[in-house]
Amino acid sequence: MKNILLSTLLLIYMFPVMSQDRTGSVSSVINSIIEVDDTERIKKVANEDLFSSVVIRKFYSDRTFFPAWSDGDVFPELAYEMRYEIKQVQFDGLNPEDYHLGAIDLLFEKYERSKKGKAEFLVHDYASLDVLLTDAYIIISSHLYLGKIDPENLKSSWDIQRSAPELKIDERLHEAILQHSIRKSLEELYPSFQVYKKMRDALRFLYDDLARWQSESSANWKKLKVDKSIKVGDSYNQLDQVKERLRFWGYLEDLPLESSKVYDSLLVPAITKLQIRHGMEPDGVIGQGTIHALNQTPDDLIETARVNMERFRWLPRDVKDQEVILVNTANFQLDYISKRDTILSSKVIVGKSYHATPQFSAEMSYMVFSPTWTIPNSITRNEIIPAVKKDIGYLNSKNMKVLTSDGKEVDPQSIDWQKANGKNFPYLVRQEPGEQNSLGLVKFMFPNKHSVYIHDTPARSLFAREDRALSHGCIRIQRPVDFAKVLLKHDSAWTDEKIKESMNKSKEVIVKLDRKIPVVILYMTFWSDSRGNNFFRKDIYERDNEILLALKQTRGKKSGV
Repeated sequence: MKNILLSTLLLIYMFPVMSQDRTGSVSSVINSIIEVDDTERIKKVANEDLFSSVVIRKFYSDRTFFPAWSDGDVFPELAYEMRYEIKQVQFDGLNPEDYHLGAIDLLFEKYERSKKGKAEFLVHDYASLDVLLTDAYIIISSHLYLGKIDPENLKSSWDIQRSAPELKIDERLHEAILQHSIRKSLEELYPSFQVYKKMRDALRFLYDDLARWQSESSANWKKLKVDKSIKVGDSYNQLDQVKERLRFWGYLEDLPLESSKVYDSLLVPAITKLQIRHGMEPDGVIGQGTIHALNQTPDDLIETARVNMERFRWLPRDVKDQEVILVNTANFQLDYISKRDTILSSKVIVGKSYHATPQFSAEMSYMVFSPTWTIPNSITRNEIIPAVKKDIGYLNSKNMKVLTSDGKEVDPQSIDWQKANGKNFPYLVRQEPGEQNSLGLVKFMFPNKHSVYIHDTPARSLFAREDRALSHGCIRIQRPVDFAKVLLKHDSAWTDEKIKESMNKSKEVIVKLDRKIPVVILYMTFWSDSRGNNFFRKDIYERDNEILLALKQTRGKKSGV
């Protein structure tokens, strides 16, 4: 508080003496705007709702309502910089109009005309522009740090604890003005992941692509369709449009656009680049996934980028500094990261669309070698009982036992399966350890309310599929042995031989880890890597649109900031 008052006095001293009366008048108007008796009433400034309340009142009262962006006569370069930064939030996936840009532009235009003697810029105009710039900084700061949307209000679950410290935005703004460092102060609020800035660059280029696309005839892209996979040598009536789009995205810069309906090998490198960008097997075959990627316009990709930059803002800021297990369900991939280095990556299988793997964080604390599988009631009801009704030998063939609620084994022959159903079935079904156990030879446990965990699987062939949304919600990992080795690397007793032996026992082997490892299950359909490569993924759970609509929604009520 003392530093704020001292630096405010310094600012006053720096302004010309002749402007002090004008400054005092502007301060009085700011005071009348900010000091509202009815705190529930949204205050309008230049027909704009103010969205900050607590912070903006503290900011101005601490500086005795002295204007922040002018001396009541001149708006210096810093004020123009703030307007520029409002426009730049477009590359954070935010809408500049949410931060009074239209009204601010009109007031700046009026101010500039007044300097030419073509308009009168009144004391109230100085106060209004000052307050709007301040309100914009406060709300932008909050949105960059926490996100515009509260993920807890979404239909799709988000159970990852957010960063929510006291930002002290009023003090940050005061310091930024004093140091002429608006850009730096906002950048400090970005997500702590370095790739966020790469994503900003990607979004900037996508807006350039959009302008180019809109100015060219390519803006009339029609939806491409394919009935069967197109391989080299096959004919395809829309191949010219395929070439045009590959050319637009920069994948065919060195090849002439000759009209042809035959897919030749010269196009394969361009197709594989597109496939890699969109998470497909780079086999050069034009199938449904490749056609979907080719149908994505710059506007479509911009919307995807906006959604995922918002998701990045929701993530805990200290994730990057930890030993952490990240699972991106949209990318069907698990990454084990330690000290910012990716130690292990593995393909995974995730939940089907109607058994979608939720987004949450928890701590991995133990693993189980040679696990049993107590089959969930829903699977028993919908899959096990119907199978046993057809063949009583099904249970034995799957190495399954029927148990009472207190764990006693029941002879399946003693049960009238034809009368059994999910509602009246009083037993549990458990699959014993073994190679055909649905959990495979090991499971990795991070207790959570969703009952989701990571495990091995005997169905190894499924990892060859591009779309691996195939499970009931849990996460199946392609490299379970390597994963177990990494997690147990701190204990020299766990040799490769001991791990292999423990994975082939007739009873469970429970191993408590010597530390708890954060596990973050997230859903990212766009990201950039450290080299600036951009990747898009199909929205398998259809979660993006809800976030996009919320991002597009005009702010209509006062923020709690």
